[in-house]
Amino acid sequence: MGWGEVKVIGKLLKNTVFTVSAVIIAVLAILGAIVPQAFENAASFLFDFTTNNFGWFYLLAIFVIIVFLIWVAASKYGSIRLGGDKEKPEYSFFTWIGMLFSAGFGVGLVFWGVAEPMSHFFTTPFAGVETQSVESARIAMGYSFFHWGISQWAIFALVGLVIAFLQFRKKKDGLVSTALEPVVGKKTVVKNTINILAVVATVMGIATSIGLGVMQMGGGLESVAGIRNTSLVQLGLLAFIFIAYMISSTSGLDRGIKYLSNLNLAMALCFLVFVLTMGPTVFIMESFTLALGDYFTNFIQYSLRLQPYAEGTWVRDWTIFYWAWAIAWSPYVGAFIARVSKGRTIREFIMGVMIVPPLIACLWIAAFGGTALWFDLHESTGIAAAVNADVTTALFSMLDQLPLSTLMSVLSILLILTFLVTSADSATYILSSMTTKGDLNPPMLAKIVWGVLMAAIAGVLLFTGGLEALQTASLIAALPFTVLLLLLIVAMGKLLRREPIPIRKADLKRFQRLEEASNKDKVNDVTN
Repeated sequence: MGWGEVKVIGKLLKNTVFTVSAVIIAVLAILGAIVPQAFENAASFLFDFTTNNFGWFYLLAIFVIIVFLIWVAASKYGSIRLGGDKEKPEYSFFTWIGMLFSAGFGVGLVFWGVAEPMSHFFTTPFAGVETQSVESARIAMGYSFFHWGISQWAIFALVGLVIAFLQFRKKKDGLVSTALEPVVGKKTVVKNTINILAVVATVMGIATSIGLGVMQMGGGLESVAGIRNTSLVQLGLLAFIFIAYMISSTSGLDRGIKYLSNLNLAMALCFLVFVLTMGPTVFIMESFTLALGDYFTNFIQYSLRLQPYAEGTWVRDWTIFYWAWAIAWSPYVGAFIARVSKGRTIREFIMGVMIVPPLIACLWIAAFGGTALWFDLHESTGIAAAVNADVTTALFSMLDQLPLSTLMSVLSILLILTFLVTSADSATYILSSMTTKGDLNPPMLAKIVWGVLMAAIAGVLLFTGGLEALQTASLIAALPFTVLLLLLIVAMGKLLRREPIPIRKADLKRFQRLEEASNKDKVNDVTN
């Protein structure tokens, strides 16, 4: 170890945010490994406590965020550029969308694209609706669109917008604490606490996605090769993914993540085209169109839906989990999409983030979930029952009904792998930046520490409780950060009000014409 490495270690250890957040995650991982049953019991208690008492808070917060972002995009502030007034976007539109999609919920969508609509088809969201019927199929598709629509991406857009505005417009660091300075001030203790909360939430959100992807890869191996999807197999897959994303992270943002993001999007689009053409194409497109209509029609109702009279748990298990998962992811995804959105206007940023990835997600669900629904409705294939028995096999149960099922199952495992590597690669970079005072080129040692801790906590959650433990981790970590998201709205409003609005070319020409006309009038007055 050279003197340079010693200096880096010393600098990191003196960084309160890095040290405290790393210790918190490490202690949780160690406790989960040593006393798994106690860890699982505590997680179950916290899950019930959070969903029972704060579900309403998650729903209201997300709805407020959506309204705020729509207002900003439509307002005069939408023309402000994230960078200099003449700054050009750093990445092409296709690459930009690929990065958004890959770093966002790509792996989660591959997991739930079939599993969610088939789960709602098997157990409907509304009492009194016949299960596995035409009506339950329609509700299943519409609700799946809602869960993967603009609501999740609005959370990412808010965090990303504030960070990008500060980094590229104001030349400040991209930390959440810096964004909240207009509201909470500049006290070091307060800023460190905010940054630690953001880091812990991010690690839990990423661990949830990595865990889901590993579970699905295990389900794929069981379907394709007959290898049982045991905890040992999942931990082995996790170790392989860890090695892959640590290798990728050494190549930097413009190489590893950029190339993997393009590969992910290209593979996902090819996969989508295959299912669209080999599946019931007309049914898929009709389902897509109908579900879009149902999504828009029921948006407000679903956004604010709870079950206080029936005392049901469906909304808690699905909508609230999704929103909490997205909130836990938001410091990471927001920071990442901010990093790749330099040069775009606020309006372009909000519209791009809130429309394009959700539209791709809905088309994906219509293709994959719609194909599975068609087979169950018309061929009685029992995909919904298989999903109810083991949610990790959903995608592969659907692919079994299509041509080249074995090949496509293998390719889908590869797609999940690349999504996981891209997400984890991006996350190590963002976590390292968040814990080194917003450094855009964080030291490799920080990436290694966070890469190890992410894998460790994901492994513990898989080992102690599987899917339920993963959901609990996101819910608990997201609760305090939801308060910070609402404060970000206030902070962004203050920042925008202080910002001079760029003059559009059309307005500038009009002002010039008015000035010329005024000058002519003055000359005429003098002449007369």
